Amino acid sequence: MPGSEAVKRTTLRSQIADALRDEVIAGRLPAGRQFTVKEIAEAYGVSATPVREALLDLCSQGLLDVELHKGYRVREFSYADFRDMIEARTLIVEGMFRRSARQALQDATPQALASARRRAEEAGRAACAGDLDILIGYDLRFWRELAALVGNPYISDFLDRVRVQSWIFTVPLLRRLGDLRGKLWHGHGELVEAVACRDVERAQALVTAYNDHSLALIDGLTE
Repeated sequence: MPGSEAVKRTTLRSQIADALRDEVIAGRLPAGRQFTVKEIAEAYGVSATPVREALLDLCSQGLLDVELHKGYRVREFSYADFRDMIEARTLIVEGMFRRSARQALQDATPQALASARRRAEEAGRAACAGDLDILIGYDLRFWRELAALVGNPYISDFLDRVRVQSWIFTVPLLRRLGDLRGKLWHGHGELVEAVACRDVERAQALVTAYNDHSLALIDGLTE
């Protein structure tokens, strides 16, 4: 078919970007790690073009930095960056629950709410069990679906970007604790029920408590 090669390359580009993003979030490509297009292309057994495009996508998401004549480096975030991330995601979520979003929440379909509930249950179970690797995926999906309920893709995209960056900073610190059971926030279910009941005040209170929990946990680890 005409254009099939372009479609194939675009798909390969997104697959490589997704795989590398997962590696960065999980800490298997740690902060500060340098690599080249050739290195990644050989690791995945593909040509350099989709790899270069995928790496540029990750740069635009704030996950990688380009190093002149050296290749790419996984971005290193500081504790100050993390505090700014918490502030940014707080403002984004507060925007979700302002009057402009209330009608969208009222119009949320039962199917969308049911899907958000499933993600909440999965994320909550992983958090209670202290299973960080499983939690990360479900948590990101939960917040993407929750943000999608307001019907504004820009809000969803902004929140996802900040949450990914938050995980990149916190994962190495959390792994130092070893047993994470009972230490991770697991209020996903309560939050989605507040949204389902159109209880905006309750939802905002839960998000505030979540962000306070995140800051307190990471404060203790950075000290």
